[in-house]
Amino acid sequence: MPSLDAIDRGIIRALRANARVSNARLAEEVGLSPSACLRRVQLLEQDGVIRGYTAIIGSGAVEEGIAVMIQITLERQTEDYFNRFELAVRRHPEIKECYLMTGDADYFLRVEVESAADFERVHKEILSALPGLARIHSSFSIRNVLQSKRPKAS
Repeated sequence: MPSLDAIDRGIIRALRANARVSNARLAEEVGLSPSACLRRVQLLEQDGVIRGYTAIIGSGAVEEGIAVMIQITLERQTEDYFNRFELAVRRHPEIKECYLMTGDADYFLRVEVESAADFERVHKEILSALPGLARIHSSFSIRNVLQSKRPKAS
C-alpha cells in the first residue's frame, strides 16, 4: 500500500462520509484544484486504496435494524472444521459478513436483525446449528459511527 499523506487521508475521509460528493466539492474540502483532486482519486483507485464505491441500502423505515457482532470459537482449529463451518455460513444470507480471525475467536460474523426476538430466532435456527461450535459470543451494536452523521466540531 502506498504511503498516504494528509490530503489522501482527507479524500478518503470525505468519500467515506459521502461517496457521491462532486469532484469540485471534494477538491474544495481537501484544498486542491478539481483537476489535481481527480488525479489523486484516480491514483488511490489504481493503487487499490479505494477499491470501489457502494450504496448502503436501507428499508426506508425510521428503524433500520440492529447489527449484531458475533465471535465464534470452534471446537478444533483444523482445516476440516474451518471448511465445514465456512460452507455452512455461506448458506445463510442472514449472515452479512464472516471473517476468519486471529486472537481469541476463530471467526467474526455480522448479522442484521429487526429486534432482539428476531436475533433469538437467528441464534436458535442458524448460529447454534453451525458445525463445530465451541462458543458463541454476541454483542448488539448501538450505531455505526462511520455511517452516522458526523457530530459538529466544538
